[in-house]
Parts: sequence; structure tokens; C-alpha cells
Amino acid sequence: MRTREIVFSSPLVMIASLILVIVVLSAIFAPWVVPHDPVRLSPSVRLKPPTDEFWLGTDAFGRDLFSRIIYGGRISLVVGVAAAIFAVALGLLFGLLAGYIRWVDAVLMRAVDGLMAIPSILLAIAIVSLWGASLWTVLVAITIPEVPRVVRLVRSLVLSAREEPYVEAAIAAGTPTWLIMRRHLVPNTVAPLIIQGTYICASAILTEAILSFLGAGINPETPSWGNIMAEGRIYFQINPGIVLWPGLVVSVAILSINLLGDAVRDALDPRMAKRGIER
Repeated sequence: MRTREIVFSSPLVMIASLILVIVVLSAIFAPWVVPHDPVRLSPSVRLKPPTDEFWLGTDAFGRDLFSRIIYGGRISLVVGVAAAIFAVALGLLFGLLAGYIRWVDAVLMRAVDGLMAIPSILLAIAIVSLWGASLWTVLVAITIPEVPRVVRLVRSLVLSAREEPYVEAAIAAGTPTWLIMRRHLVPNTVAPLIIQGTYICASAILTEAILSFLGAGINPETPSWGNIMAEGRIYFQINPGIVLWPGLVVSVAILSINLLGDAVRDALDPRMAKRGIER
């Protein structure tokens, strides 16, 4: 897989990649990008419309909306990337065990089925309510509902790969189980997990925004895209931009990640590559 082939596979993917680069760089270099302190209260300029000084206007506390959206990207992106990494790592571990060891499969998959029966947003709200709102609590609450999906994906791949002749030969040769998993089974899961990771990242960003919007997410004093919308919904009729601008950023970021994930899927799927050659 070459990065250039994925990025330049279509104009939409190029635009999505450019948007993601801008969003990520803006979040990383936020202290040098924003024109105002995102947490500084200025009651004298509260609910101002967009001006030369405040590009997107101000919120109900006089804080610069543009600065808060840029800083909010830090929390949302960290949650999205971290949730994807943790969910993929845990799902890979449990999926390998479930797919290769029979008795583990019988026990573990029943627990996975039970978790998948609970709506993910309700499970996340329950976890946050139980442990209290914080960045780590929100991250755990978002990661746990994603793990069962990864477990089922890895399990299906392992069940298919373990029937291959080279795996059977390794078993017959007395190769240790951990070595069979590392050499023969894990490589078969890399491409699907990369694709799944992009979708989990987008889903986690959306879930964090929903939790914050419902008041069950990050501390309101810490700017995140969901918090900004939650604080602004009361003043929507006075200044709709407080909700619309962060909502637009969330939508564009998630759409860009999903488009990039689709491009990665097409690049890694041999059937899609074969169709491209035939055309």
C-alpha cells in the first residue's frame, strides 16, 4: 500500500486528505493559530456576530468562537485516535484468542454478544454516569462499545486463516501458539484493522460530541466541539453560529475520515484493485 496511491485515488479523497491535514495541524499548533484565549471571559462582547476581530463571533461568555473550535479539535481528535488505537488493540487480542482457542471462543463471544446487544451511546452514558465525567472516562466509555465489533472481525479472519495449509503445517510442526499467532495470523488482520480503525475514529469523534452535547462528556470548561454546541443551543435563535460552526466542523471531519477509510479499503481490497486494472 502506498500513501500517494490512496491520497490521489480521486478528487474527493484528495480534498478529504487536505481537510484532515488542516484540521490536525490547526489542533497541534493551536496556540500559534488562534487569535484569542479560548477560555478568557469577556462579558462586554458576549454573543457578538462575526467581525474582523472575532471571525466567527463570540459565545454567551464573550469567548472567541473560532479559537474555541480550534482548541476543541484537540480533544475531539485525541479521543477519536486514542479510541481507535485502544479498540483495535483490545479487539485484536481477544479476537485472536476467540478465533484460535475453542473454549475461549465459547465464553468470550457470549460476552461480546451481550455487549453488542446494548446500544453504544446508552452504554457510554452509563459508564460516564457511573465513573464521572473526565477525558479518560469518556475515552473508556467510547472504546468499550467498539471493542466487540473488532473482536468479531478478527475472529472471523482467524477462523478462516487457521484452515490454511501453512497454519496447519505450523501446528503439525509443534510451533508454539503465540508464534503461530504472531507469524501467520496477525499479518492477515492488519489491512482490515487499518480500515476498521478509520471508521472507529470517526465514530468516536461523533460519540464524544453527542456525549458532550448531552452533558455527559468532557468538563464544560474544556473546549470540545460537543461542548461548544451544548453551550450554544440555548442561544441558537440569537446567534445560530454557536451551534452551526462547530457542527459543520464535526460533520466535515467525520466525512473526511470516512472518505479516507473508503479509499484505504479500496486500495487494500484485491478485488477492487483487480477491477481497476480491468478498467
